[in-house]
Amino acid sequence: MKKIKISPSILSADFSQLGNEIQRLEKGGADLIHIDVMDGHFVPNLTIGPPIIKKLRNHTKLPFDVHLMISPVHKYIKDFAEAGADIITIHPEATKDLNNSIKHIREFNKKVGVSLNPDTNINIINDHLKQIDLVLIMSVYPGFGGQKFIPDVLNKIKELTSIKKDNNYKFDIEVDGGINFSNYKSVIEAGANILVSGTTIFKENQGDVKKNIKILKTI
Repeated sequence: MKKIKISPSILSADFSQLGNEIQRLEKGGADLIHIDVMDGHFVPNLTIGPPIIKKLRNHTKLPFDVHLMISPVHKYIKDFAEAGADIITIHPEATKDLNNSIKHIREFNKKVGVSLNPDTNINIINDHLKQIDLVLIMSVYPGFGGQKFIPDVLNKIKELTSIKKDNNYKFDIEVDGGINFSNYKSVIEAGANILVSGTTIFKENQGDVKKNIKILKTI
């Protein structure tokens, strides 16, 4: 039985208590902390930058799973690496040279993630899959939390899983967007091994994050 990891998105946390919220997630059984970085340009929203991440780094030893929804992304990789990101995930559309950006992330000894929007074809990253530690499949269009899961994305997860198995690749398959208690099992069955969830973890069962994380890990 494969191990399912949960990467709670702090986009749904109480931003006035982020340090405490992260500690609550760690105690609740989270495997990673998912940090969405938005620039108001690549996606229509603004969130946090390197200084906040650097401050949050003191509150947990869990890996920071940092999703950069910013463009151009290449020149900011260094800032987020030095701020404390452990995994840096970028979008192919946000860099002029994906291979060069992947190498740049590696220069800081960080894990490399590449994210695919719902309408982005897997073919765009086929030549890079050997170099990638994680592929983040977006099951909503990025920019805002609380959106509904797009069921068609399940076919993309299955396709990526097939490519992974056929080539004996080692990357993780992470899925983000609208993950809830009704659909998470179908996402796991399609091949995902890391689930990102914000609203469900922070809002369901009166905000009992430990209970909600445990449910999402139950196959």
